[in-house]
Amino acid sequence: MLLAADVGNSQTVVGLFSGEELVQHWRLGTDPMDTPDEMALTLAGLLRLEGLEFPRDIDGAVVGSVVPVVTETYREMLTRYVPKTALIVGPGVRTGLAMKVDNPREIGADRIVNAVAAYELYGAPSIVVDFGTATSFEAVDRDGVFVGGAIAPGIRVSSEALIEHAARLPKVETLTPTSAIGRSTVSALQSGIVYGFAGQVDAIIERLTAELGPGVTTVATGGLASAVLGECRRVDHHDPWLTLKGLRMIWERNLA
Repeated sequence: MLLAADVGNSQTVVGLFSGEELVQHWRLGTDPMDTPDEMALTLAGLLRLEGLEFPRDIDGAVVGSVVPVVTETYREMLTRYVPKTALIVGPGVRTGLAMKVDNPREIGADRIVNAVAAYELYGAPSIVVDFGTATSFEAVDRDGVFVGGAIAPGIRVSSEALIEHAARLPKVETLTPTSAIGRSTVSALQSGIVYGFAGQVDAIIERLTAELGPGVTTVATGGLASAVLGECRRVDHHDPWLTLKGLRMIWERNLA
C-alpha cells in the first residue's frame, strides 16, 4: 500500500493506493501546529479504519506540500517510520516532466504534481485548474513541458474577505442561484460568487489556450471545484483526485 498526502494551505487530502488504484481517501484540516507524533497518530487512526496498521502495512509514502512547516513535520515523521520508501516532492525529485519557467524551485509542489498527472492522463497541451485556497492554473505545452500558468485568489478566500469587510453582507452557501439577477442580498452574492468565478476561470483558460495553441484539454481538480464547475464552459474534465494520482506517479518514478 502507498500512502499519499496532498498538503494544502487549508486542507490535506490523504490517499491510499493499492497499485494504481486509489482505494481510500480522507480530507483533513491542515494544522501547522501538529507534531510528528500527532501526525503519525492521525495516519495510524485512519489506516486502522481500513484494518491496516501504520507503518507495518505501508510499502511507501509520498507527500506534496505547499506549507513549509508542515513539510518538515512530515519529513521528520516519515524519516522515523518509513525512511527508505518515503518521498517529499521538491527540488531534485524526478518528475518525468520538463519545466520551462524562470525559477523552477519557486513552483509549488502541488502545481508540479498536477502538471505531471495531467500530461500522463490527458496528454498535451493541457491545462489544470486547481480550486483550493488559491485557484491555480497549470499549463503544459504540446511538447509536454510545464510552462507556468496563473494563480488567482480562491473562491472561499475571496468570499470571506468580502463579507469580512462589508458589515451588511451575510455569509452564504456557495450555491448556484435560480437566476443571474439576484432578488435578495443572498442570491445576489451567490450570483456574483458562482458566475463571477466561473467567468474568471473561463477567461483565464481562454487566454492560456490562445498561447498554448489548438487542441488543449482542460481538467479541474481541488476541493472547491464543485462549487462553480457546473457553470464553467471551458473545462473538459473533472478529476477530484488528480493530485493524489500525480503523487503516486512521481513516487513510482523515484522509489518503485
